[in-house]
Amino acid sequence: MKRFQAWHPEQPYLLPPDPREWLPEDHPAFLVHDLVARLDLSEIVDAYGDGRTGGMPPFDPRMMTRVWLYAYMHGLRSSRKLARALLEDVALRFLSANQQPKYWALNAFRTRHRLALANLFVQSIELAARAGLVPLEHVAIDGTKLKANASKSKAMSYARLTSEQQRLRQEIEAYLDACDDSDAAEDDAFGDDDGMSAPAHLRDRAARLEAIERAKEQLEREAKERAEREQSERREAALARGKRFWPRLDPQAALPRAREQRNFTDPESRIMRHQGAFVQAYNAQAAVDSQHQIIVACDLSNQAPDARHLPALLAHVRTHTGRNPKQVSADAGYFSRANLDAITAAGAEAFIAPERVPHDLWRSTTPAEPLPPDATPKQRMQHTLRTPRGKAAYLKRQTTVEPVFGQIKSARGMQQVLHRGLEKVRAFWALECAAHNFLKILRHAAATRTTQPSPTSA
Repeated sequence: MKRFQAWHPEQPYLLPPDPREWLPEDHPAFLVHDLVARLDLSEIVDAYGDGRTGGMPPFDPRMMTRVWLYAYMHGLRSSRKLARALLEDVALRFLSANQQPKYWALNAFRTRHRLALANLFVQSIELAARAGLVPLEHVAIDGTKLKANASKSKAMSYARLTSEQQRLRQEIEAYLDACDDSDAAEDDAFGDDDGMSAPAHLRDRAARLEAIERAKEQLEREAKERAEREQSERREAALARGKRFWPRLDPQAALPRAREQRNFTDPESRIMRHQGAFVQAYNAQAAVDSQHQIIVACDLSNQAPDARHLPALLAHVRTHTGRNPKQVSADAGYFSRANLDAITAAGAEAFIAPERVPHDLWRSTTPAEPLPPDATPKQRMQHTLRTPRGKAAYLKRQTTVEPVFGQIKSARGMQQVLHRGLEKVRAFWALECAAHNFLKILRHAAATRTTQPSPTSA
């Protein structure tokens, strides 16, 4: 008979176990525990006041922050899945000191402190800078579409909103007219009801009409605000050139375009093109340092075009690090005169493709043609990217920002957001970027520790 080591899972421990012995000494959970101890969590802790409000004391916010950061680093974003992992995952049981908050408590903490948790992104950059991981020699900027927590089939264009609004009004009016024609028709319509309440099918149509009218009003309000903003910008530009410009607001410009859409599930998300298909999504942006793939600025909006995000991202890099990068690269979606000027004003060198660059161009060794004296900004950039130095700088994007999106979306599974509303999704995108940076910091610390000589070998 074969012999095996003794195994008695039902046997109780003779002595209280030490949770630090459950994991290897170099396990990431220990690093996360030490890392969060260095963060300023006063914004979260102070939100609980003096603790004299009565009731059961809340879970320690330092523990909850450790648990959520570790979860995001490992692609765990569902509060229900995290609650189960707090029972089954040894590392999380160590970080929580063997406490198991319910899923609703975990979600309530994340939702209540979402802005404070998003602000950890700035602290992640500061820690990375102290560790020498943010040289800012080259920063690559790019965007990626994140699917919203809504189906595009629940969206309706402004033209269809208008026609559906008219159709529902006609149906409701026709029904009410029919009820007024005869008492018999009214009795058949209300059945055993008291005759005072609207029937179910009428209530459904009325509720749908109310939702459509609300969405239509939101589109019209946004269109008017956009037209007024564009009018103000044109006026300021004209005044700067010494011209008097007092245009009246074009009524047609203040109306939504026929194809502008509104989603009933998440009204702040938009239909965007992503990987050859149209999806209900948000546009997540990131500026990444090329040396260690640290995200030095991030943003998220419901605007599909990428170009308008670059100046703000560049300003955020300066705010977060106190410096400007030496080089900035981005794909053709960011090319514009305004973006080139913004990069130049920051004292950086721009490497932005003015158009989609064929792959065979990168393999070509044909030297760039001489630049004409009256070259346009587009021609100058084309010339720059055809030089060996320009090619090398632009190709850094492929090893800088694109792998970061791959790590977040593929390795850690963030293909779709769990929350609804622009403010919430933006906050949790910042938390996602913070978790990415913390993971890079921890891996760098672990690698540095293993390469350092031990005291006995010195």
